Amino acid sequence: MFPKMGKTFPDDDEWKVDRLKYQMAIAAALKGELGGSHRAIKIVMRWTGVSERTAKNWLAGSHGPAGEHLVELMRNSNEVLAAVLSLAGRGELRMGAGLHETRQTLLQLLQVLDGLLGTSEAGVGENE
Repeated sequence: MFPKMGKTFPDDDEWKVDRLKYQMAIAAALKGELGGSHRAIKIVMRWTGVSERTAKNWLAGSHGPAGEHLVELMRNSNEVLAAVLSLAGRGELRMGAGLHETRQTLLQLLQVLDGLLGTSEAGVGENE
């Protein structure tokens, strides 16, 4: 028998994600973005390729997605992405997630304004 020598990892329960909290956060994110209708179930099924029963369970919060299904939900849903970042203690990264979309919207607004004013700013939004 070997003597206990060496270091152990601290048991840091503060950052462990509670399963129920995770399931409810994903359900709330999906409902917030898609609503609670049958259409929401169909959208989740299309995004992830899961069965109707699985999609219903995720929306009800009785189960949560894992692995590649979670990645697909995060790819398609800004709400799910924000929920996962928040659960991971990385909420500050949420700000950067929508910057590209915000920039595109601003460029479109500038084009509308240019059209209304009859002006055109050279180079603004041309190579977007």
